[in-house]
Amino acid sequence: MKMCEALDTTKDIAELFDRAEEALKPVFQKIDENEQLGQCRVLSAMRTAKIAQRHFAPTSGYGYGDQGREALDKVYAEVFGAEDALVRLTWVSGSHVLGDALFALLRPGDILLSATGKPYDTLGGIIGHGDEKNCSSLRAWDIGYKQMELNETGGIDVKAILAAIEKEPRIKVVFIQRSRGYAWRRALTIDEMGETIHAIKTAAPWVTILVDNCYGEFVSGREPSQIGADLTVGSLIKNPGGGLCPCGAYAAGTRYAIDRLAQRATAPSIGKEVGAGPYGYRELFMGLFIAPHIVAQALKVAALAAHVFQKMGYEVSPGPMDERSDIIQAVRFGNAESLISFCQQIQYMSPVDSHVTPEPWDMPGYSHQVIMAAGTFIEGASIELSADAPIREPYTAYMQGGLTYAHGKIALMRTADQLFKEKK
Repeated sequence: MKMCEALDTTKDIAELFDRAEEALKPVFQKIDENEQLGQCRVLSAMRTAKIAQRHFAPTSGYGYGDQGREALDKVYAEVFGAEDALVRLTWVSGSHVLGDALFALLRPGDILLSATGKPYDTLGGIIGHGDEKNCSSLRAWDIGYKQMELNETGGIDVKAILAAIEKEPRIKVVFIQRSRGYAWRRALTIDEMGETIHAIKTAAPWVTILVDNCYGEFVSGREPSQIGADLTVGSLIKNPGGGLCPCGAYAAGTRYAIDRLAQRATAPSIGKEVGAGPYGYRELFMGLFIAPHIVAQALKVAALAAHVFQKMGYEVSPGPMDERSDIIQAVRFGNAESLISFCQQIQYMSPVDSHVTPEPWDMPGYSHQVIMAAGTFIEGASIELSADAPIREPYTAYMQGGLTYAHGKIALMRTADQLFKEKK
């Protein structure tokens, strides 16, 4: 039975997908090549650490001498090309580890400079944007904030950043957000981040570089820690968890930065020497091991979506043939109805909660109502096929993930068919 018959989609949609897959063959080949390089990195790190069954065992209490936790930190450090790493299930999200990192690296009177414009929505509360009553924000602790907008090509304005640092010596941390978040911009490539970091370190070696690597792990052949970032952080329910990690986040960087962060994540003088894993570490090791493959699947789904929806007349970012530096695919619908329909169809074609119809709601940490389609095995896991969007003009959906290309294609065929019928 053909796919269009199994899904009861129109012949036009089936042919559209056939043409898309034919056109994307060179893109898919590059994704496969990058997957193999990423797999080499992970395998090498796990072999070097001599991972064995004992590293999967659970621990309790303080977790002193937890071999699994210590080995996991070592593996992440090698995979990300860092001096040290911290991998903890107690971080509830990427925003959580970013918050801890900022408070660990900054002190009252210091200034945080965002090199990539306005950060992702949930960081607004951490910084203290427009919230005089938030006594837990950086602003409440007399930590200042500045931001530099991206240049006309969507890249970092290095000259403006260097001028700002020269003018204001209280700038102690420069923040780089690799992915697009809820913004119509491209994700930053490893090469351009590397050039920025080198320029800042050359001019102001005392400045710490913090990179939000969410959605970007294993998309390129290198990670930010390998190009000079002092601290790289991300969520385990995105790329590096491989769809298996139940929660948590990671940080990789210099020993100094990791030590500061560890003492913020636990307590001064305790640092990274404690932290039990009562459920063991098998899912964390295995998730990292399969992460390069899962990310490759997600990238193929994203490229397919870009090709199909562009042909259907929607604006997409990135384009189907563009270089990618994260797994997010943005599709601009121009109206709320089509945006909501897109997300609802993604939910309908999910393996979990397919019977649930997502609606826009007032989500904590966001300034607009948000709709989220995430029928995932792990709640909110963005490495699984999902789509979300703030309900604001010009009504852009941000799709990410896909544990298998087959599921992504099936879901996209049904979604495209539904939008095609609604257009008629």
